Amino acid sequence: MATTPDTGLEEENLHKQVILPSEYPTSAPPIYQLNAPWLRGPERMELSNRLEESYVQNIGESILYLWVETIREFLVEKSHSADSESPVLKKTTEEVEDLEDDFSPGFQLPKCQDQIQALALLASEGLEDEELPPIKHGEPITDRRSTFQPHLAPVVTPKQVKMVLDKLYANRKIASATHNIHAYRIYCEDKQTFLQDCEDDGETAAGGRLLHLLQILDVRNVMVVVSRWYGGILLGPDRFKHINNCARNILVEENYIESTVSVLG
Repeated sequence: MATTPDTGLEEENLHKQVILPSEYPTSAPPIYQLNAPWLRGPERMELSNRLEESYVQNIGESILYLWVETIREFLVEKSHSADSESPVLKKTTEEVEDLEDDFSPGFQLPKCQDQIQALALLASEGLEDEELPPIKHGEPITDRRSTFQPHLAPVVTPKQVKMVLDKLYANRKIASATHNIHAYRIYCEDKQTFLQDCEDDGETAAGGRLLHLLQILDVRNVMVVVSRWYGGILLGPDRFKHINNCARNILVEENYIESTVSVLG
């Protein structure tokens, strides 16, 4: 495993862990994970898009140094941005104090940001055009001034996942949400495996819990996004129940599961 060097931009510090599979660089991309407290939502998606485009454009070549430069350029651009809003301030609800007690013994959340299968599939697809899947919006749930609203779209490729996220973030109300948590599961019939991933977007552990819900419900070829607008009052573990209930409700509405299926929040 390799770790990229510090960018030298302390205010926008980012660490990148990389694992090189045995097939790299001829037929498989590196496995990577980006770690930065401010890197969420649109920023993470933009940087991931740049890294994946670099891989697709340089298949078969060593791209680690190219990735380092891509990240450095991204951080330089961000540091010179006219937008003075701090992403760290925007994406926080300070609701992390109860996480340790909220997990039962032996319970492990699915890992988010597992990139290798997504990158390989993107490379095999090349730059083929795909249609934006239809996006459904569910009924919001409000509790103590916090509002949760689910969104759902059928997806069969990681590229469609990105298209759906881009479309949602084009909506000012959704883009202004404190958190946009998402998870998706795509069934690869030829390999009989699942391509799946999730994103907390600052709501610690929420993405993994959402993906876990999709797994135990055994839904396929679908992504669910739950937007939360924080109302200033800490909800504790109830926030996870609202996120899961939102997701379950829209899955029922769109006939991905039966209304009789029940899952503990």
